[in-house]
Amino acid sequence: MTNGKPVSIIMIEDDEGHARLIEKNIRRAGVSNEIIPFTNGTDALNYLFGTDGSGAVSAGRQLLILLDLNLPDMGGVAILEKVKANAHTKRSPVVVLTTTDDSREIQRCYDLGANVYITKPVDYDGFANAIRQLGLFFSVIQVPETP
Repeated sequence: MTNGKPVSIIMIEDDEGHARLIEKNIRRAGVSNEIIPFTNGTDALNYLFGTDGSGAVSAGRQLLILLDLNLPDMGGVAILEKVKANAHTKRSPVVVLTTTDDSREIQRCYDLGANVYITKPVDYDGFANAIRQLGLFFSVIQVPETP
């Protein structure tokens, strides 16, 4: 049930070096989708849920969210909760990227609906692999637009 729009990758990552590496690896994995970067949760949530906070602004969007858990203004877990609790964004896949390998936190993210959990500093082969799988995922949900 997709509208044929290409998937936009929402990258919520406050570390510029990490953000560049992530983008480089996404490109290296052959994914050319638009990447929309945010360096904090507030701006990302405003984008995802709109000024009214309803999330209706994302109703027609195809999104994949790359989410760092350690952000300057709020925890990524709180963002994950909001995304998965909203009718308009709950189907968007979320890839959690974090420096924490605390098994309880990992389990909590999966319980909240995260699709993939990747620990930084990233094992780049593993990351490229995860992104390639997401690339397959993209091609599955991208329906060609009818002329």
